[in-house]
Amino acid sequence: MTSVTRLQWRAVGWAAAAALLTAALGATLTDLGPWYQSLHEPSWKPPDAAFGLIWTVIFSLCAVAGVLAWSGARTVNGRQWVLALFALNGFLNILWSLIFFKLHRPDLALVEVGVLWVSILALIVALYRSSSLASFLLVPYLVWVGLAAALNFEVVAMNGPF
Repeated sequence: MTSVTRLQWRAVGWAAAAALLTAALGATLTDLGPWYQSLHEPSWKPPDAAFGLIWTVIFSLCAVAGVLAWSGARTVNGRQWVLALFALNGFLNILWSLIFFKLHRPDLALVEVGVLWVSILALIVALYRSSSLASFLLVPYLVWVGLAAALNFEVVAMNGPF
């Protein structure tokens, strides 16, 4: 096995670990207890059971996109930017769950989900130079968070003020 191959396998391992950690932290903060059950939600909201499957697919796509972009970056600085952008995005993803589910502040989560959406768009644009495929793999994430933002807006409209 060449050192490049070992390096690529390490990147895959780190990307998978980062995706799993982000998913686990987000899931830990997601409390579907009495407060959440008491919220009025729009009729078009997907069933709760669908969210886990959808997030699994999205985090898998993010991990693959991260490896492709990191591998495609031409410089150490470029690789560091890929890591920094994904780290920021992961933090924002976890922060939304904290604000919405633990702090019970869908109104503040609505502001934060806008920042999360912009961070995904920034990832898509920034990664395009390293790997156009990585950028395209993140489009479902952008769409899903856009849907989540619309759902968050409806929850605020139907239940506010918080």
